[in-house]
Parts: sequence; structure tokens; C-alpha cells
Amino acid sequence: MNSKIELNVELDENRVPEKLSWSAQDGGIQDEEAKAMMLSVWDGNTQETLRIDLWTKDMPIDEMKQFFHQTLVTMSDTFMRATQDEKMTATMKDFCDYFAEKLELKKN
Repeated sequence: MNSKIELNVELDENRVPEKLSWSAQDGGIQDEEAKAMMLSVWDGNTQETLRIDLWTKDMPIDEMKQFFHQTLVTMSDTFMRATQDEKMTATMKDFCDYFAEKLELKKN
């Protein structure tokens, strides 16, 4: 069995993203628009992370700050599920709180 996730990037004449969308048929998502995306892939052979970080040219700075904060929070949650390291997860969460405070982000 295979599951496919598709990312689409529409570029302007300068190769700057104008529109991002994604589809995940198994999740019932078809051409869902996005303003930003981050993709990390672990290369076990080279022991390094490969990344694609994209955002549209009309992505507002305040939304980018929220996007980064929420990404950091979810990375903390993922780190906990993957490692069961409660101490480091708590440290990561503390940093997330500090990040939100310094950027004056509203708590959800």
C-alpha cells in the first residue's frame, strides 16, 4: 500500500512562490492552499537533514511569526512522542513560551 502527499508551487517570473497548495488523498485533502510550508527529510546515508522552506510573497510577517511558533510547539510534541525525553521536551516548551513572549504572540 502507498500513500501520496503532493506539494504544488506556482512561481512568478523570478521563481518566487506565488501560490502553494497540497493534496493528501488519504486525508481527504485536495489542492488545499497554504501560505508557507516547511519540509524536513532525514538522509540516513549522509546523516543530515534536507529541507525545503517556502512561503508566498504575500505571507504577512505576523502570520510568519505565528507559523514559526506553532511549528516549534509541534516539533516539541513530536520530539516527545519520538524520544520520550520529558526533560528536553519541557526545555523546548519553555523556549516556545519565551519565543511567543518576545514576539508578543497571543496565546491560543
